[in-house]
Amino acid sequence: MSANINKMPVPKRVAIIVSNPSVSKQTGWPIGFWWSEVTHPYWEFTEQGYEVEIFSPEGGSLQADGFSDPEDESQYSAADILSLGFKKSPAHAALLENTKPISAIDISDFDAIFLSGGQGPMYTFYENEELHKLFADFYEAGKVAAAICHATAVLLKVKTSEGKLLIEGKTWTGFADAEEAFADNFVGMKIQPFWIEEEARKIENTNYINAGMFKPYAVRDNNLVTGQQQFSGQAAAKLVIEALGA
Repeated sequence: MSANINKMPVPKRVAIIVSNPSVSKQTGWPIGFWWSEVTHPYWEFTEQGYEVEIFSPEGGSLQADGFSDPEDESQYSAADILSLGFKKSPAHAALLENTKPISAIDISDFDAIFLSGGQGPMYTFYENEELHKLFADFYEAGKVAAAICHATAVLLKVKTSEGKLLIEGKTWTGFADAEEAFADNFVGMKIQPFWIEEEARKIENTNYINAGMFKPYAVRDNNLVTGQQQFSGQAAAKLVIEALGA
């Protein structure tokens, strides 16, 4: 029995990074993370037998964007039963109540980093140099570095140890201009401080691409994985799993 136990494979470990609560300067709304961008990747990873730990830049209790809540009166995400189940499970909901800060992450303890999106990352991730360095460190250590939806805003800033943008020479995706325009029209105001695709198109020697509006879409370029928007969490997680070899 002991010999068999010793031969059991060590599970892969993923650090999911989630936005701390903030307030949008555009809309005045309380903002944070998008439920499906945490719960859907979490499901994919744990179903694969991975160990997953959730962190945030500052640590502490987290708050979801209203439209992402399956129980929100808008019913915008009412079909998201994965997030509803996560939210209703005391053990799972507790994972978002007292997160550790990213300063507590030891890269040697993890195989991948996964930045979840939502409206919050445009404020809590975009200018966060500690997070930028952590992401680059994972990538340069040969580990998988992934970001989806508005969390991909960091890729406009993240630089390697050589001082070059990490996305130089890379193919990647993120929230599309067409999706931003749709969202703005839906609520009747400008939601984001800038559009990721618009800024990405200004950068030379990087290949920013996207697919249909609000369709699951993710891209892998070596050990960099990116997902287009909130419907791309599982697709991105599957590419992380592929990159890790199991």
